[in-house]
Amino acid sequence: MPETWTGEQCAEHWGVQVTTWNGYVSRGQAPAPLPDRDDAGRRRWDPEAVRAFDRPGAGHRRSSDAAAELLDAMRETGEAMAELRERQRVLLREGKAAGCEIRAMSEALGISRQTAYAWLKD
Repeated sequence: MPETWTGEQCAEHWGVQVTTWNGYVSRGQAPAPLPDRDDAGRRRWDPEAVRAFDRPGAGHRRSSDAAAELLDAMRETGEAMAELRERQRVLLREGKAAGCEIRAMSEALGISRQTAYAWLKD
């Protein structure tokens, strides 16, 4: 039996939310589902048709290697920033436990006092 994809898998491949994928399908901006459903009643798609279809939208994937490399660099940067934000939160909690003032900590961390208060609530 040939491989088929669920809507979730199609959305993941295109880098969109499932609701966005479903919207594309309903407007004819994505391949139509296969006529048969799987055992769970879900619609299925031909993966080759999904890969070959030119995705609409501002964020559609570019075929160039340079664009793919740029997106990889963006993902890496986003991950690094998330790690740094978590480190800021840890330092903020440690600073509070050590009796540091919110203003001094927020300035040292490069965040607003409102952000520091919000993070300390979490």
